[in-house]
Amino acid sequence: MSASPVLITGGGQRLGRHCAERLRDDGHPVIVTYRRERPALEALRERGVVTLQADFESEAGILDFIARLKAETSSLRAIVHNASDWAPDSSGSEAGANFERLFRVHMLAPYLINLQARELLEACSEPHRDIVHMTDYVVQKGSKKHAAYAASKAGLDNLTLSFAAMYAPTIQVNAIAPAMIMHNEGDNEVYAAKVKAKSVMDMVPGPGVIYQSLRYLLDNRYVTGVTLPVDGGRHLR
Repeated sequence: MSASPVLITGGGQRLGRHCAERLRDDGHPVIVTYRRERPALEALRERGVVTLQADFESEAGILDFIARLKAETSSLRAIVHNASDWAPDSSGSEAGANFERLFRVHMLAPYLINLQARELLEACSEPHRDIVHMTDYVVQKGSKKHAAYAASKAGLDNLTLSFAAMYAPTIQVNAIAPAMIMHNEGDNEVYAAKVKAKSVMDMVPGPGVIYQSLRYLLDNRYVTGVTLPVDGGRHLR
């Protein structure tokens, strides 16, 4: 257990929420960011999780969040960059704006937070401090319908290497690249079967495998600059 909190961006739902809950189960203080209010946030607050609203779609919003983060805590044990937007491409007049927005959410926000929250990580009394980027399996193959998403996640993957080199040996920087971890609400049986078939493990495992991967990185003192694939062997298909 650390006295310094773990920050999880985009922690109000799905993978981020699961990791926040599991960290609390393990006794760690947690701060999560959220884009809009949702019922799950109140349940997190009741468990002692600090929730900070954040708009990562603009540089001003990112900088405002960093200022409020520093007002909230004087140190951090880890930063988990989980905030994401699975937005499809557009061929219309809004295509450029869509790309720029995904760039800010997936790359600019982690970049600025890593730079300006470094002092919070270094203020942690523990010798082990971490930054974890949540990327995506799609980084390795691209996407016909989500090219901007894939490109911005690939940029985040590359930032892992740069920050790992910059911050060693005091801060470890790694990434997790998930694929087909959990279903969305409303997925029908046909779609669910299609998703399942993409994994050679023949399963949709649920968010627990991401927490296991995060715990491995948080607990291991000798791993930095790597991307950990959690994709069920999808590349073997």
